[in-house]
Amino acid sequence: MSAVELFALTQHSYDGLDLLSTAVLLVDSGGRVAHVNQSAELLFDTSRKTLVGQLACRVLGDDAEMRQLVGDAQANAFGQRKQIMELRRLGRDPLPVRVIAAVQFVDNIPLVLEITEIEQQLKVDREERQIGLTEANRELLRNLAHEIKNPLGGVRGAAQLLEAELASSEQREYTRVIIAEADRLHALVDRLLMPHRSPRVVSDVNIHEVCERVRLIMVSEFPRGLAITRDYDASAPEFRGDKEQLIQALLNVVRNAAQALDGRIAAGDAEIVLRTRVARQVTIARARHRLALDLHVVDNGPGIADHLKDRIFFPLVSGRDGGNGLGLTLAQTFIQQHDGMIEADSRPGRTNFRILIPLA
Repeated sequence: MSAVELFALTQHSYDGLDLLSTAVLLVDSGGRVAHVNQSAELLFDTSRKTLVGQLACRVLGDDAEMRQLVGDAQANAFGQRKQIMELRRLGRDPLPVRVIAAVQFVDNIPLVLEITEIEQQLKVDREERQIGLTEANRELLRNLAHEIKNPLGGVRGAAQLLEAELASSEQREYTRVIIAEADRLHALVDRLLMPHRSPRVVSDVNIHEVCERVRLIMVSEFPRGLAITRDYDASAPEFRGDKEQLIQALLNVVRNAAQALDGRIAAGDAEIVLRTRVARQVTIARARHRLALDLHVVDNGPGIADHLKDRIFFPLVSGRDGGNGLGLTLAQTFIQQHDGMIEADSRPGRTNFRILIPLA
């Protein structure tokens, strides 16, 4: 539902506008802000009390365009208009936003503004594409895995029978290679199918217990040269989830980061930060959540190669020699099974994997 439609339904009580993930401003006939929703408070990083009563042109920081918009609305010169504007906030870089302006004449409110960060809209589009691609890849892998396993068993069985008939140890060496490779492929297929076979065991989960388990495993694997820093928010509540799946998901992400830090580990200055926070009013796959776990895995490695940034969660895609490209794919699957999402932001010297899981 759009801001305009919801406004029409809740014209005498604006509480319903707080259900929207986009920022909404109601502008009165004098060009002043009459009401803002919670998303607008977050976008402007200012309280409702401070915003209400200010001139809309000053709030948005694009004076000329905003004055024109308010004037046209008062003159009933349009029904709905979309345009790109620049939001200027004190102490911050200008933020490009898309503004949908709709003329209304209810409660002396001629103008409803729905404001969306352009980057946020792009992010939502990326999330939807990622979810669609993940589901398509998952279905493809399931079908492909089943098609591979049957002939693979036949190849292995034939190699075993052939080995029993061979008298030469040199010839049997070739059959052992066939059997070993068949076993390796079988194990790979099993890993591809693992998230869909294992039953979920749901219980109350403390995310810091998950983080500590992963930290201890990594400390034992990398006893020297790698510092794992904890930055926990003690107020993060428990939530319902599969603890073992979450441990595996986080372990895959942290281990992936550690493997990218080979050079820094050798130099003794590698660092991975585990950071937990509680995020409010979060949108995941177009579903609005009042609270969400905001878990970050940040490393000081070389960053993700540009040609891999859009494909790192695809199966069998790896940026490391010898990698099978399944770790991040499995992590994404486990997080999505918790109705969450995982994304990566990377540049040389800093890579940040962010995991969001709904809490409420």
